[in-house]
Amino acid sequence: MSGNKNNTIERVHTLTWEDPKVSARDAGSISGLDYLRAIKNGQIESPPVAKLVGYRIADVESGRAVFTLTPAEYHYNPFATVHGGIVSTILDTTMTAAVLSTLPIGMGCSTLEIKVNFIRPIAKKTGQMRCEAKIIHVGKRIATAAGKLMDKNRKLYAHAIGTCLIFQSPNNP
Repeated sequence: MSGNKNNTIERVHTLTWEDPKVSARDAGSISGLDYLRAIKNGQIESPPVAKLVGYRIADVESGRAVFTLTPAEYHYNPFATVHGGIVSTILDTTMTAAVLSTLPIGMGCSTLEIKVNFIRPIAKKTGQMRCEAKIIHVGKRIATAAGKLMDKNRKLYAHAIGTCLIFQSPNNP
């Protein structure tokens, strides 16, 4: 750490990750739920974006996912609160995981649309956040999910609706 022109301490945030191919889902050999459980249990490495943003899978079951994120200064926007993109990322990730948890071997999904409502600002002092998502509908090609981002007291900070496209995975034999 070193001082800067404003006489404040410079912060450093260091990341390490594995080759993204190591953590990529082989949809031809593992269901969405088993893939997410393997990440949660440490059998499969988390994708690089999880390391970058700092979220983790706390719980997953068919049609439901829970991720956690502890806000940090490196998540801040110019107003010293967590950037809306970080909030949107954790909501999108959790809702997509809820959809993925319902998909069998050979099927994948990708976000088509997300609508986020920001309720109140989040800062480092807010403490660990819990993002919960549940399936609203899963069809043959489209799925929708709802997500909520809350603090440890279940106070709501943001909520969202997401739409995912469901498709046959290109690496499905």
